[in-house]
Amino acid sequence: MEQHVATCSCGQLRLTCEGAPVRVSLCHCLACQQRTGSVFGVTARFSKDKVAIEGRATRFKRTGDEGTTATFGFCPDCGSSVYWEMNAQPDFIAVAVGCFADPKFPGPVVAVYEDRQHPWTKHLADHEMEHYA
Repeated sequence: MEQHVATCSCGQLRLTCEGAPVRVSLCHCLACQQRTGSVFGVTARFSKDKVAIEGRATRFKRTGDEGTTATFGFCPDCGSSVYWEMNAQPDFIAVAVGCFADPKFPGPVVAVYEDRQHPWTKHLADHEMEHYA
């Protein structure tokens, strides 16, 4: 069976996810921007019964725009935001795709909060940039 391993930056917090993600999403909400320090968040959802969590996690609860609550698990040592659980979807765990550190991980199929998207990200693939190794 397919297996994906997500870790925090220091490796202390580790999630092993069995099978393919149920959904991979790209979120432009302001909370994801603040949580990631980037201009969007990319999330993979897995059935809770397919995820094993090892290590210590500090938890933080946040109420979203719709009034639902998410409980975030992040590493108390390095501060990486690795996963979260949503009270509106108690059977799933959302995992930050960057924590898989796998360029072959499936890309998002859903985008949310596009009204908060940074305009320059809409054509990022077409944007000319210098490239470094």
